[in-house]
Amino acid sequence: METLWTRDINAPEHPSLSENITADVLVIGGGMAGVLTARELQNVGLGTVLLEASAIGSGVTSGTTAVVSAQHSTLYSELISKFGRDAASCYLKANLQAVRDIAEASKGVDCDFEYRPSLMYSKTGAEKLKKEVEAINSLGFPAYFTTEFPLNINAAGGVVFPDMAQFHPLKFLYGLSKDLKIYGHSAVRKLKDMTAYTDSGSVRAKHIVVATHFPFMDRRGLYFMKMHQTRESVVAVENAPELGLTAVENSEKGFFFRNYKNYLLIGCGNHIPGKENEDFSNIALFLKKHIPNAREVCRWVNQDCVTLDGVPYIGRYSPATPDIYVATGFNAWGMTTSMVAAELITALITGQKYEYEKVFLPSRPMELSPLISNAARSTVNLLTPTLPRCSHLGCALKYNSSAHTWDCPCHGSRFDETGNVISSPATKPINPPSRPNS
Repeated sequence: METLWTRDINAPEHPSLSENITADVLVIGGGMAGVLTARELQNVGLGTVLLEASAIGSGVTSGTTAVVSAQHSTLYSELISKFGRDAASCYLKANLQAVRDIAEASKGVDCDFEYRPSLMYSKTGAEKLKKEVEAINSLGFPAYFTTEFPLNINAAGGVVFPDMAQFHPLKFLYGLSKDLKIYGHSAVRKLKDMTAYTDSGSVRAKHIVVATHFPFMDRRGLYFMKMHQTRESVVAVENAPELGLTAVENSEKGFFFRNYKNYLLIGCGNHIPGKENEDFSNIALFLKKHIPNAREVCRWVNQDCVTLDGVPYIGRYSPATPDIYVATGFNAWGMTTSMVAAELITALITGQKYEYEKVFLPSRPMELSPLISNAARSTVNLLTPTLPRCSHLGCALKYNSSAHTWDCPCHGSRFDETGNVISSPATKPINPPSRPNS
């Protein structure tokens, strides 16, 4: 997948694992969360090994818009309603600290880090956003309400977070990974007795961190019930204005924007894999109306894990696996929450206190309504009598004629036309029919 970040940059090469080794900590997954976690663990003196199924940063990290902000899709007023003021405050403070820590880490890396305010706007419901500002201010952060919007967007109101940021995610990732012990093209096929097995070697560790976008251990944690995946379309264009901020619409399928050098990234989406195909038509219409002279440079689709309550799952994988940890469900805001994951998991492994741990607990109670919706979608696809079937839990796959892939509507696994895994939680290939029908 070519994105704006993969153009004109070479990924570092890492050898594949070809022996049986031991480590204090094994991190599985070489995206932003995995690399930041491995870095934190190594910095506190733990012998750490990272295994990546392909090349580091080649998955979701390569398709992110790389906005570094504590302003996420779930409103803080909603967090207060769901979890209480203390938990909402913890979530805010954890992500604000992550912004500061990313800024500090970027000082030694040429990654085009820039401070930018972040804007969340809505075409309706100005009063709701004013109440959001009041809620955030009550938590101690100086967000403010605005009626000024870029690109002649017709909006009722917006909430601005000052002093947020943006950067080049792969430059940042590659820079921070230089001194880590990484094995590439080393997919983990099995975890047993604190040992991870690949096709040509194994790693036995005292602690294991699963940072694989979607967790692949199905018998623990019930993550396939507690999350679903969504896909978002992104277009990078030239001949577009400099916004001076990052922006996101507070709507399920709203637009989001950010600049990078001479480019403007425009995204739109939130469609479920296997239910809807990629669609760039809304972005095309927006460009035609607002930036008619823009020239497309590249386009891509990225995939995110979404939790039932809008808060990531970071911590111990399950009560039955005290030395295995997880970082997942970043809800399309994986830059700051990856740093939160790195710091929280490092604190757990080293026995230190992490003040904001409780809000991210993977074992917290699940919300009933979205849980039922998730279960119903899975049941329908499990009972659908078509082939091929997903190698994860056996759901019926749907052919994506736009991307030429087989997609799972239940849990978001994706396979290319020859049956190879593109996106987890599936880890095994499938045998697709020779002539797929859309």
